[in-house]
Amino acid sequence: MLSPEQVRQAYADAGFTQGEPPPDDAPPHESYPDAAEGEPVLDIQQPRAAVLGEWDAGDFTDMPLPREWLLGNQFCRRFLSGLLAPGATGKTALRTLQYLALATGRPLTGQHVFKRCRVLLLSMEDDDNELRRRLAAARIHHGISPDDLKGWLFCATPKGIRLADMKEGGMVRGPLEAMLRQVISERQIDLVGLDPFVKLHGMDENSNSAMNFVSEILVKLAIDLNIAVDVPHHTKKGLQTAGDADAGRGASAARDAGRLMYTLTRMSDQEGETFGIAAEERRLFVRLDSSKVNIAPPSGEATWFKLVGVRLENGTPDYPQGDEVQTVIPWHPPKTWDGISAAQLNAALDEIEAGLPNGQRYSTAPRAGDRSAWPVVQKHCPDRTEGQCRAILSTWTKNGVIYAEEYDDAVERKPRKGLRVCHGKRPS
Repeated sequence: MLSPEQVRQAYADAGFTQGEPPPDDAPPHESYPDAAEGEPVLDIQQPRAAVLGEWDAGDFTDMPLPREWLLGNQFCRRFLSGLLAPGATGKTALRTLQYLALATGRPLTGQHVFKRCRVLLLSMEDDDNELRRRLAAARIHHGISPDDLKGWLFCATPKGIRLADMKEGGMVRGPLEAMLRQVISERQIDLVGLDPFVKLHGMDENSNSAMNFVSEILVKLAIDLNIAVDVPHHTKKGLQTAGDADAGRGASAARDAGRLMYTLTRMSDQEGETFGIAAEERRLFVRLDSSKVNIAPPSGEATWFKLVGVRLENGTPDYPQGDEVQTVIPWHPPKTWDGISAAQLNAALDEIEAGLPNGQRYSTAPRAGDRSAWPVVQKHCPDRTEGQCRAILSTWTKNGVIYAEEYDDAVERKPRKGLRVCHGKRPS
């Protein structure tokens, strides 16, 4: 990469200076505004040998150093990460606890902490007091003292200070970049969290060129300072699907720049039924899924968290109850098959194969009534919920252990389909 002095010299060699209109034969840009660090935002055409920086692959015989992961597969030095989630899903509560995990060196979220890190958290929406409330809730619930964070977690709540903006019709870097570089260097920061992405800039979020401009500043920040940069982002309106990389608001350039993108979605009704969670409590459970992890294998299963309310005990005469603020705790859904013996499963299959005493056969249909097969599974696996028993039947159907076969129903006096068992595919 050229130094600012080299770039300025290239401008001089081309016959014009920064901030001045370029000559007629220059690239079609109106001006070349200064960046926060003193180098021009837009590059000019320069001699290829001086700019490209090519290297001979044959000169490198040693293996490169491993990637410097910080927390699980969430944050890594020199890479941009993000979390896509609708409002009020628990995105900020989760990210706050993940940052605290790094600052304390404790696996508070159940994810591996590779090394204790200094964290800089910028909340672009909340003020100082609200951010302190969020931190207090997490500290109280997880037993974190202020001394645990001293010198490891730094916070700011800037408003109206942007990383990028529009000026006289052109895209320019804002003062936030220089501020970040200074604090990162002075505090020896390892990870910067900027929440949320939409508040970082004053650009058209539906413009790919504008979002690419903002993202390139973030990526350059990560590479230049050897830090991890995390930018949580709101999702667009509509139904959200776990692991959907296209869920983020605005242009796709913001998504494409991130190498470690995740989604956070609420527990669905189907998942709630499977896990045996009451309908009124399902909103408290959220799942974290990789949506664009292209430098590490995607996780085979979702990572689950539960939102919990924490009393801050900060009541006053006017507000005696004080505040209750959310934090998160790791949560592990019950494993459908864990602890079930082959004998239990085969006993259920025996009963399904035998059929009902009146000659009818069992069914997996949602409205099968007395012919429903899931109670048979639950009879032999009494610690499993209805949803889990249905999930077992669904797996058996997919694997061909059970199948539907037409028979004459003597009770209803009509042909219908009922379950049979493929004995060669029984569990052993």
